[in-house]
Amino acid sequence: MRHRSLLVLTAVMTTGALTLTACGSREEGKTKEGGDGASSKTVVVIGVDAPLTGSLSALGQGIKNSVDLAAKTANKNNEVPGVEFKVEALDDQAVPASGQANATKLVGNKEVLGVVGPLNSGVAQQMQGVFESAKLAQVSPANTNPALSQGDNWGKGEFKRPFSTYFRTAATDVVQGKFAAQYLFKDAGKKKVYVVDDKQTYGAGLAAIFSDEFKRLGGQVVGTDHVTVKETDFSSTANKVKTSGADSVYFGGQYPEGGLLSDQIKKTGAKIPVMGGDGIYDPAFIAASAEANDGDLATSIGYPVEKLDTAKKFIADYNAGGYKDPYAAYGGYSYDAGWAIIQAVKSVVAANGGKVPADARAKVVEAMGKVSFDGVTGKVAFDEFGDTTNKQLTVYKVEGGAWKDVKSATFAE
Repeated sequence: MRHRSLLVLTAVMTTGALTLTACGSREEGKTKEGGDGASSKTVVVIGVDAPLTGSLSALGQGIKNSVDLAAKTANKNNEVPGVEFKVEALDDQAVPASGQANATKLVGNKEVLGVVGPLNSGVAQQMQGVFESAKLAQVSPANTNPALSQGDNWGKGEFKRPFSTYFRTAATDVVQGKFAAQYLFKDAGKKKVYVVDDKQTYGAGLAAIFSDEFKRLGGQVVGTDHVTVKETDFSSTANKVKTSGADSVYFGGQYPEGGLLSDQIKKTGAKIPVMGGDGIYDPAFIAASAEANDGDLATSIGYPVEKLDTAKKFIADYNAGGYKDPYAAYGGYSYDAGWAIIQAVKSVVAANGGKVPADARAKVVEAMGKVSFDGVTGKVAFDEFGDTTNKQLTVYKVEGGAWKDVKSATFAE
C-alpha cells in the first residue's frame, strides 16, 4: 500500500529547522518572541501527506490523526524542551502528481523538519527526490514497494538505497507477499490460485512477489488478469476466475476494487476465498460486497493493535482525542513514524545545547538512522536501507462480516 506491505496495524505504541523570529528568518539559537518580549518555544512542524479525501480517505484520516496525537503527546509531556510540535497535513488524493506538489510545498516551509507519509508507494516515488534534494526526512507508515528503499534491482539481489532521506515503519511487500503465499498454500491448503492486480505500483508488485513464492512452494497460478482503479464492473475477470478451476484468488490492490471483485466473483457461483494485502484490510472491503464474503483473507503489517499491551495507551488516548475517524490500519505505524521524527529532533536539539540548529533537516535525517524506541507497534528502528526492523505480520479472515485475526508471526526472510 500502500502503498504498502504487511501490515497490521499491529500495535502502536509510544511513542527545523526552524524558524525563529516573527518575521520568519531561520537563525540558530533564536526563538519566537511574543509581543511582551517573553520568549516562547520554537515551532517545529511535522508534515503529513496522505489521501484525506477520496476512496482511500478512511486510511488517510487515520494517518493524519495519529501523527497529530503524537505531536500533542510530545507537547503535553515537554518531550523536547524548548520545542513545540505542530502538524501540517496535505491531501494527495492518492495521486502521484499531487504528492509531488505537496512535497514541494512542505519543503518550502522551513519549519518542517520531517514528513509522515504517503500511503501509496506510487505517490512516494514522486516525492522521494524532492525530499532528498532538501535533506528532509520522510517516514512512511504504509509504503511496501521494496524499490523505494532498496533500489530497482532488489529483485536481482542488488540492493542500493536510492534516497538517504526515506524511511518507513511498515514492512515491505517482499515480506508480505511471501507470508501471504505461505499461509494460503500451507495453512489454507489452496493449490490453484488465480492472480489479479490493479496495475498500480503497490498492487502489481505485491501480486508478483506472491506469485513467485506460491509457485516456489509447489502451487499453481492457473490464470492472471488486471483491473482498472475506480472502475466497478469486473464481471469479465470474475467469469475468468469461475472457469479457471481456481480454488482461491489473490488480489494485488486496494479495498475499493477488491471488495467489488470479491462480490462479483461470488455472484458467478465461485465460492472461493479472495486474499490480498494490507490494501484490502479495511471494513470498507467487506461493506463493498453485497454477497457474504466470509472466508476472504488479508495480510497486514504488525500484530493486531488492539491485542498489544504496547498499544493500550495509544488506543485510549486516540479515543479520548475526539477524532471523527478511526485510526484504521496504519494508525499505530503513523504514530510511531511521527514519534520517530520527534525523537530525532530531540537528539539533534540536545546535541546543540537545547536549540534547533540552522542545518536541522540534515541532522534529523542522520539522527533518524539511530532512532530506537519501544513504540505502539513494537520496537521501532531502521536498518541500513531505512526499512523497519520490525517484521511482524498478521493474517485476517472475514468471519461474520468482520475481520478476525487468525495467525500472527514474525517473518524471517
